[in-house]
Amino acid sequence: MTNMMASAQAQLREMLLNALGTLTTEGKIPAESIPAFKIEIPADKSHGDFATNIAMASAKALHMPPRNIAQLLVDALYFKGSYFSRAEIAGPGFMNFFLEKRWFSDTVQSVLDEKEEYGKSDDGKGKRALVEFVSANPTGPMHVGNARGAALGDGISSLLEWTGWHTEREFYINDAGNQIEKFGKSLSLRYLQLCSEKGQEVWNAHKDDVEKLAEIIYGEDGNSPDFPMPDDVYLGKDIIIHSANYYGIHKNDVETVSEEERRNALVGYALPLNIEGLERDLKSYRVIYDNWFKESALHADGSVDRIIDKLTEQGDTYEQEGAIWFRAEKYGADKDFVLRRANGIPTYIVPDIAYHMDKLVTRNFDKAINVLGADHHGYVPRLKAALTALGVDTSRLDVVLMQMVMLFRNGKPAKLSKRSGKAIGLVTLLEDIPLDAARFFFNMREANSHFEFDLDLAVEKSSQNPVYYVQYAHARICSILRNLQQDGLYSDDKSMNELPAPETPQEIELVRHIAEFPATVSASAKVYDPSRITKYAIELATLFHRFYDVCSVKNAETPEIRQARIGICRATAQTLRNAMAILKVDCPEKM
Repeated sequence: MTNMMASAQAQLREMLLNALGTLTTEGKIPAESIPAFKIEIPADKSHGDFATNIAMASAKALHMPPRNIAQLLVDALYFKGSYFSRAEIAGPGFMNFFLEKRWFSDTVQSVLDEKEEYGKSDDGKGKRALVEFVSANPTGPMHVGNARGAALGDGISSLLEWTGWHTEREFYINDAGNQIEKFGKSLSLRYLQLCSEKGQEVWNAHKDDVEKLAEIIYGEDGNSPDFPMPDDVYLGKDIIIHSANYYGIHKNDVETVSEEERRNALVGYALPLNIEGLERDLKSYRVIYDNWFKESALHADGSVDRIIDKLTEQGDTYEQEGAIWFRAEKYGADKDFVLRRANGIPTYIVPDIAYHMDKLVTRNFDKAINVLGADHHGYVPRLKAALTALGVDTSRLDVVLMQMVMLFRNGKPAKLSKRSGKAIGLVTLLEDIPLDAARFFFNMREANSHFEFDLDLAVEKSSQNPVYYVQYAHARICSILRNLQQDGLYSDDKSMNELPAPETPQEIELVRHIAEFPATVSASAKVYDPSRITKYAIELATLFHRFYDVCSVKNAETPEIRQARIGICRATAQTLRNAMAILKVDCPEKM
């Protein structure tokens, strides 16, 4: 797995250290330890391909002006056989270095040799990461925020895989606690409404069209005068549909049983269907999980109770008004919090603590990465405080907080699907826009940035649409290569080192950007930021279009230059495919 930028940087560092050694041996500089220095890529490429501050960093140790040190280094550097052609001194002593054309040819060849592997690294080799994302409430359909979380979490997982981590994707099913109680209550009330006289009238008239039945019972706002509901329940039509389908199978079987028994029966029917629906919908979004972890399992095996018992044994809890509190401030949280209410029921955070103990202790992942909504910013330090108290190194838990999404249509906020009239969630979103656009758009901004999703732009077939623009660049390359083959002009029988090296500024700029792909992937993985890949792909497409507008492939100056440019086209297409593969976005050959 080649990283030509890293190879050149490492070679330059060795050249500089060798030059310092030569100068020391010749007595031109004192034998002093050289402080750490930087080798960077200048923002302005006219200043060179690499720059270093070695002369300025060494000035104090060597008791010499930086420009004098820089001049000595330039004179002592040995360029023959290296990737560098020359060095220049700038300003008070910065040193700029220019790459040999051979390096650009080697870069193209490395892409052609490595193909689908280009851009991968072994940064995380031997380490295991668990990425938990979406974990939507299973009591209803996923909202548009989940669509962003799914694209983001899956992108992070792919980046980790590309950098050598053994990565598992996990969905945490909140199938216990208050939301399930609320779910059961909602289902029970709707079921009893169907058993009522008015409910039977609607049932008899529309039992063959459950969607229509749900609309009638739902009314204008989910609280029809004929079928009123209290405030503390779920009002979605999906609740009515579940209850109606259950009634269609079981009729009045649970009408007269205890409330607990009725709720258990309805939840036992509806919850698995919801979970199956979540899995199905996410698969349609190209998200496939390795694990579906149930919260209820932590209650069933005693993990939840053991958390409270352990913290109590350590003296990290206290009782107040019948509730058990955790001394969270002692471990860096903003305030103490309740573990078990006075009624004996654990608070929501206790199973979460148990869940993370399972991730980091029982299953012993090197990293647990959670993608959560920005509203969890106060929750994270409390969770980490509890884990710290339990002896867990919380540097192994990283949390990516994701800001809200605003959907826009015709320049205005969009709240309803234009087709169904329902709030736009993952499923209805994919009815409105292409899957590729959704996955690409949701990864165009850093997670901590608010995102305005332009639904009109996502379906537009023009260069204004970023995903279309990138896909078109790939399709254009494929078309160029097909036409060359048809004309008998396509050839790939020579190594790039046997062909003319890139000469034009457009060729050099394009190949330099291709060379930055492995470093971009590595850096993106380290900060859990797939948006760097979308930005990279857009810039690569832009540079290709500039190259093609200036550098003819078919009518190149010589057959050898044409073949070299074919290599550049092939390397560009491969790099685009690899970047889009990380995002799970298709690269069509025709558009």
